[in-house]
Amino acid sequence: MLQHPREMTVLEVLTAATGYLKDHGVEHPRLNAEHLLAHVLRKKRLDLYLEFDRSLSEAERAPFRRLIRDRATRKPLQHLLGTAEFFGRSFLSDGRALVPRPETEQLVELVIKHLAGGPEDIRILDVGTGSGVIAITLALELPRTAVWATDVSVEALSLARENALRHSVRVNFYQANLFPALAERFDCIVANLPYIVSDELADLQREVQHDPPAALDGGPDGLCHIRRLIESAPEHLTPSGCLALELGEGQAEVLSSELAALGYEEVRTWKDYQDIERFTIASPRRRSDDHAS
Repeated sequence: MLQHPREMTVLEVLTAATGYLKDHGVEHPRLNAEHLLAHVLRKKRLDLYLEFDRSLSEAERAPFRRLIRDRATRKPLQHLLGTAEFFGRSFLSDGRALVPRPETEQLVELVIKHLAGGPEDIRILDVGTGSGVIAITLALELPRTAVWATDVSVEALSLARENALRHSVRVNFYQANLFPALAERFDCIVANLPYIVSDELADLQREVQHDPPAALDGGPDGLCHIRRLIESAPEHLTPSGCLALELGEGQAEVLSSELAALGYEEVRTWKDYQDIERFTIASPRRRSDDHAS
């Protein structure tokens, strides 16, 4: 269907590609086609609208066809483009780490608002950093803040370091299963850990299944890694520190009860744009030795 020997214009190529992607179940097929053609032509997507009548050479159409065929197999658009947008910035994106989700931008917004009005020179730890978008964005948005980030995956950390270099920002990256082996205590620990129930992984959208399984699998109820985090986090937080989490659907209520049972105070939840209870911020109860200090 994509083989067209005759000369074709930008609009004709986009129309054919849109139909092909639609037939293969790709959401927003026209938008996907526009992004991919703009990528091949090295133009901004909106510039295509000024060139609808321009003829495309075979040298231009051939790589576009390959990308469209890859997208039809449901390979993520971000992997084909090599980048993903997050918080108004472009980050490298590939199979080494989870593709950044729009919901996670809300987590960053909540953390920034929560820290507003406090000291500027604070310390933040991003646990399970993946591609580094949370840590790097917080470092850019809060320039006097010192940011650390961990991930168990060497591959993910290599991508995160590339993204930090891309944005000329300093983040202290460590390979670790949750917490780095440091004496530091943090004013805020933020985490978007795997929270998908193991039995539901096979039912995920085909694009999501291109993400590393370890970045998705949260165990039998999705809270395996998050429970380990909330149990150990108080040892790594300053007396006035907070824990900020992104959660799966239906997990906020369960986790709020568990946080309260562990002695956390001021446990608050927020909904995402789909009206799902998605985010929780909590502070551990201050210990007597913290008051004394």
